[in-house]
Amino acid sequence: MILNIVAIVVCYLLGSVSFSVLLAKLLKGIDIRQHGSGNAGATNTLRVLGTGPAILVLALDVLKGIAAVWIGRWLGGDNEWMPGLCGIAAIAGHNWPVYFRFRGGKGIATAIGVQASLCFLPALYAGIIAILSIVFTRYVSLGSLIFVLLTPLFLIAMNYPWPVFWTSTIICVFAFWRHRSNIVKIVQGRENKLGSGGKGKGGKRVV
Repeated sequence: MILNIVAIVVCYLLGSVSFSVLLAKLLKGIDIRQHGSGNAGATNTLRVLGTGPAILVLALDVLKGIAAVWIGRWLGGDNEWMPGLCGIAAIAGHNWPVYFRFRGGKGIATAIGVQASLCFLPALYAGIIAILSIVFTRYVSLGSLIFVLLTPLFLIAMNYPWPVFWTSTIICVFAFWRHRSNIVKIVQGRENKLGSGGKGKGGKRVV
């Protein structure tokens, strides 16, 4: 029991390491949450810092999710819920990081790492559809929501264990909550498209 609690706390602290914030501070001496969309994630890193830093942030955030699942497997023993709980803890840390006054990202890259580690094929199928939606619509937020929504559906269709399904469902709820403003903008046609740049605080465009 104690090891389970330790694992969840460690994964939350791991998830709280915001690579987007750290890289923006290192490269430009700025708080990325004050630029572009204000989100501490890979997409806003692309807008503000460019392709190379965005790819690095994406990879590191995905690795956080992978690491969290494996920590759950190593420390959770026979508890089949622990890998998922540790993954959720890492996503919660990314979204609400203790190191950065609980202002983080939206958790999609870390969720990709978690889902790919827990259920590779369902995540892959959902990811392919999500990527195609981004290619055709250029809405990263829409692709992200499609990914988290389809993954639990594929899990049911492919008869995965219930702990994995419920983990995926909680991740989906997290994602929709964090993207609620994006959903409104998509409906209103005001959501930024990939490659179109973004507007900083006060309406200033960040280049």
